[in-house]
Amino acid sequence: MTKPIPDYPLDIFTPAAVRDARAVDDALREFAPVVRLHDGTCMIARHEHVTSGLLDWKSFSSTSRPWHDPNSPRPEILLTDDPPRHTQVRKVVSDALSPRALERTKAIFQASAEAFVGKLREREGEAVDAVGEITQAWIFDILPEVLGLPKEGRHHMHGFSQMVWATMGPPGELFDEAMDHDFSAVVEWLGTACDRNALDPEGIGASIFAAADAGQVTEDEAKLLLQTVLSAGADTTYLTMANAIRAWALFPEEYAKLRANPKLLRSAFDESLRWDSPSRMAGRIAAVDVAIDDYVIPAGTRCGLMFAAANRDPRFWDAPDEYRIERDTRHSLGWGYGVHGCVGRMLAQTEAQAFLGTLVREVEAFEIAGDYEPWMTTVGHGPIRQPVRLKFT
Repeated sequence: MTKPIPDYPLDIFTPAAVRDARAVDDALREFAPVVRLHDGTCMIARHEHVTSGLLDWKSFSSTSRPWHDPNSPRPEILLTDDPPRHTQVRKVVSDALSPRALERTKAIFQASAEAFVGKLREREGEAVDAVGEITQAWIFDILPEVLGLPKEGRHHMHGFSQMVWATMGPPGELFDEAMDHDFSAVVEWLGTACDRNALDPEGIGASIFAAADAGQVTEDEAKLLLQTVLSAGADTTYLTMANAIRAWALFPEEYAKLRANPKLLRSAFDESLRWDSPSRMAGRIAAVDVAIDDYVIPAGTRCGLMFAAANRDPRFWDAPDEYRIERDTRHSLGWGYGVHGCVGRMLAQTEAQAFLGTLVREVEAFEIAGDYEPWMTTVGHGPIRQPVRLKFT
């Protein structure tokens, strides 16, 4: 017998809920296999159901999502398409970020990482912010460089990050607070910096525009794709790398294993993505009636597939709150799943290999040196500040 989907009694997007997002999302997951929020959105948080939902794009379409505003200032392409259009557009990015295409960037990332960590050595013993002074600082400097954006105006990366993620969630206190900011300068910079004529012809951005010459996308779509890579390649990557540093401080025995065997770096990065995913959820719309155990989500219902809670589901993961670099993360949802799996995965791993690899080689130990401060956005998740101390070899 079909049961009515239970109404969830709490608002999971208030400032208090965002500050305690791990516990809030885990509580929702344990409440029921699917719940209905006060605005009618259905949330799914158990690993089994989130995985099947991400794989079944015909039932869970990306063409309309909870709180989706088609007039949003953030670049929108890829996220709001289904196959076959999504497949065609995705190929442009996957070609631009293929292993062969990224081979040239490895030396650039490595040289930049070594120079950056060399300066960090001068601050040994000090409290240093793992986000603003380490991972975010490096990513916001090197990613625009590799994409080929002009140097002028790169300070707008901070505003761009906030603009993109603040507009993903529902109306409410955090959304209203974000919208009080004037993003006009960010939008203007984004438009001019990502113009074809402004780009370094040797950068990744130029290769995306080359796809327009081949007729795969239009010039306008190529520009949107570049802006999408600029956002997706920055925020989730610096958050995941900051979480890796935080995990290495909290689980020093795991960090010792990694230093003893640096070949485990990719596993360590993937585990940090599972341990504390940088996105709480992905939005979808039910294209048909969808059964979730004894419940049915009606066609036309907007849904949230909750990555982070599913990545901590004890039904699937052993001791999910523990960070284990040798864990089998093949079914982690941190990279997404199915046709909308992270197209920038190779770029993020290339960045991590250079930067985290340099840290692992140079830093003997990390120590927590202050309180964790969460990023106050409703969908993006992770630290916006985490002081640490570094002990160099």
